[in-house]
Amino acid sequence: MLSSIIEIINRFNSFLITSHVRLDGDALGSELALYQMLTNMGKDVVVYNQDETPEIYCFLPGSDKIGHTLPSLENFDAVFVLDCSELNRIGDEAFRIGTMERIINIDHHISNDSFGSIAFIDHLASSSAELLYRLIVKMNTAITKEIAINLYAAILTDTGGFCYRNTSKDTLIAAGTLVEKGADPQWISENIYENNSLVKIRLLTRALETLVFDWDRGVGYMLITRKDLEQTGACVVHAEGFVDIPRSIRGVEISLLFIELWEHQFKVSFRSKGMINVERVAGAFEGGGHINAAACHITGDFENVLGRVLKVIEDLSLNP
Repeated sequence: MLSSIIEIINRFNSFLITSHVRLDGDALGSELALYQMLTNMGKDVVVYNQDETPEIYCFLPGSDKIGHTLPSLENFDAVFVLDCSELNRIGDEAFRIGTMERIINIDHHISNDSFGSIAFIDHLASSSAELLYRLIVKMNTAITKEIAINLYAAILTDTGGFCYRNTSKDTLIAAGTLVEKGADPQWISENIYENNSLVKIRLLTRALETLVFDWDRGVGYMLITRKDLEQTGACVVHAEGFVDIPRSIRGVEISLLFIELWEHQFKVSFRSKGMINVERVAGAFEGGGHINAAACHITGDFENVLGRVLKVIEDLSLNP
């Protein structure tokens, strides 16, 4: 699979890079590392995302190069779609991008449907960035300081600071190499985890006030409403990381965060400990993710949505 991707890179000159809506560290770090590798090779490259870059990731080298208006696709020989389990996760322009002749799908989600002309999928990898690292090593191109920072930040965030089960020996070897190439772990960690805005803290305060435990199921959950977002001046991206908080409490095996996107429409994020597979819960609602981290969207009022989620957890025997 890597050989096929390398052949396209060597053969063509103009590339589009994109990823999913509601950007995270893996999506952005992977995009920017690939952008830098290709531009260093003299290629013409455009990075397009539907959503704006979250503030905490604006320190990543090259983040100012990302555009939010999709240019004419006639200008591109191929598109790289990174960290997307399915094509429509790109957002509103998914249909247009889906018409391109050469779509290179690089992802690590177990729910990926292998779309595209080339699909480089490994659900055992810690992150899409780890797959990009393999590609760069295979191509024997230079890992610059900028590439190292972006890949390290991506791996760091998608492994929960190297704490999640998806952290392997290969993950740590890759991270070590990236440090050798110039990634500063302390600086990157401070920018991501110790650079919170007051808006985020105000939103977190609201969320913590809703924290509820279902000890029989080993579940802890929080709710963020539209009113919370409006009154704190926050947006959905400010809630990144909140779902991990209930999981950190003794006795909680499954953590849930419900975010009201609009009336009767919720994003539900899942986290779990050990081998409790929350991807199965998200999958029951046409979502996806990984064993210990997943998400989905569910329509209904909150009590209805909560009840349906808890029932699936019980039916799938995920409770400890």
